[in-house]
Amino acid sequence: MILDSHCHLQFRGSDEEREEILSICKEREIALNLVGTQKDTSKRAVEVAESRENIFATIGIHPIHLFPTHVDEEESSFMSREENFDGEYFADLAKSKKVIAIGECGLDLYHVPKDKPVEEVLKKQKEVFLQQYNFAQKHNLPLVIHVRDAHKELIKVLEALPKPISGVVHCFSGDWWAAEKYLSFGLNLGFTGIITFPIKKTQPQIQEDLWEVVRNVPLDRFLVETDSPYLAPQKYRGTKCKAWMIEEVIAKIAEMRNLSIEEVMKLSWKNSLKVFDRMRVN
Repeated sequence: MILDSHCHLQFRGSDEEREEILSICKEREIALNLVGTQKDTSKRAVEVAESRENIFATIGIHPIHLFPTHVDEEESSFMSREENFDGEYFADLAKSKKVIAIGECGLDLYHVPKDKPVEEVLKKQKEVFLQQYNFAQKHNLPLVIHVRDAHKELIKVLEALPKPISGVVHCFSGDWWAAEKYLSFGLNLGFTGIITFPIKKTQPQIQEDLWEVVRNVPLDRFLVETDSPYLAPQKYRGTKCKAWMIEEVIAKIAEMRNLSIEEVMKLSWKNSLKVFDRMRVN
């Protein structure tokens, strides 16, 4: 069994192909963690998870949804809807046994509204992250953490937390300095199809730094994910990422760590059960 520890198959854009993807994943023994980004996608994650075996949900507010923000990515372009973290709403969702984590929450200085000072945006992001951290502590759940262009800022926040933190830094794409910091806090690192990308001639250090992390992360501290429908592995670049493409991430880690694909599959599944321990009772 493999867990795609971070995907968004509950998004409306996947309505027409969801059943096909779920069928392929079931055939290939791929479990899914459907990660919410706001209230409605969190609720939908729970609904889809409760309708299937080996499908789980993470609920929370993504930092880009704290202000109306124009998001322009390779796979989609949209204006994010402003929301705040509603503890009562999410407490109701957290009653589901299929909810295994809180998130994705964190800091994002890549998508900053043009009409807002960075300081104002960062202040609110920190406040809402701490709200979700406290919520996770109360409900004994790990965090799925988003960080983009804000490693130093997030690390300062984590250093000041009153209690230990558990969870995963999703879609890790930083360097070994940041990786060591997150690992020292007890967090795990989630790797996506980004690790399969070739080195960019204009910015070779970025990918080299990421590969250094893949080669050195302790084998009991990594998870695998697709972040689908985003970040299709190199073999499928130019197409919408599907959850079953997690196999490409597994294969790349096996190649880089001189392990068999079967060994990496077993390690990633064992690590998934450790991080998301509610999966054990489903």
